[in-house]
Amino acid sequence: MKLLLTSAGINNKSIHDALIDMLGKPIADSNALCIPTAMYGHPWVGPGVKAWEFISGKEENPMVNLGWKSVGVLELTALTSIGEARWVPLVRETDVLLVAGGDALYLCHWMRQSGLADLLPSLKAVYVGMSAGSMVMAPNIGEFFVGWTPPSGGDEALGLVDFAMFPHLDHEMLPHNTMAAAEKWAAGMRRPAYTIDDQTAIQVIDGAVEVISEGKWKYFPF
Repeated sequence: MKLLLTSAGINNKSIHDALIDMLGKPIADSNALCIPTAMYGHPWVGPGVKAWEFISGKEENPMVNLGWKSVGVLELTALTSIGEARWVPLVRETDVLLVAGGDALYLCHWMRQSGLADLLPSLKAVYVGMSAGSMVMAPNIGEFFVGWTPPSGGDEALGLVDFAMFPHLDHEMLPHNTMAAAEKWAAGMRRPAYTIDDQTAIQVIDGAVEVISEGKWKYFPF
């Protein structure tokens, strides 16, 4: 699976061009599924208006409103009640998964509960994460980002990449997301880590990692 791990969606030409290269065809010829689940776990973005804005393509951060051939909704909290035969073929056939931000541990929980986490490594689709939708791919997220607490506790995520992510660096509405805070966070992660601003994404293809940026980022080696 190809991963495009963004802080704030497809919001500049460099990230947009990378997405098209990863798809191997125009966005207008590509079918998408959007996953809003992470939003419900975070008090700032769900449930309610923000979730609707993401699904309907009226969000401020470009994801769903890029001109896809089709867009469907994959709500992970519903999948355990309908059976895999109803949704797994749909996921296998899609070109791209658009995964909203919100709470990374809530998203991780429902990715595991639904069975999507087990399915992800075998998919040919491009996975596009935004904020928590990107962070969930890391082995863990760090205490700094723990909000919703999973039944097992801790900050463990999916571990489908070997680095951690600190998004929204220097965001005007997130005064605690400073470089100093990111450096302190990274020092406690015990693994390679990146901090990225909203003009930056991390591309992962066959294990090869590339930073795509028109903004500010920093890599913290372990």
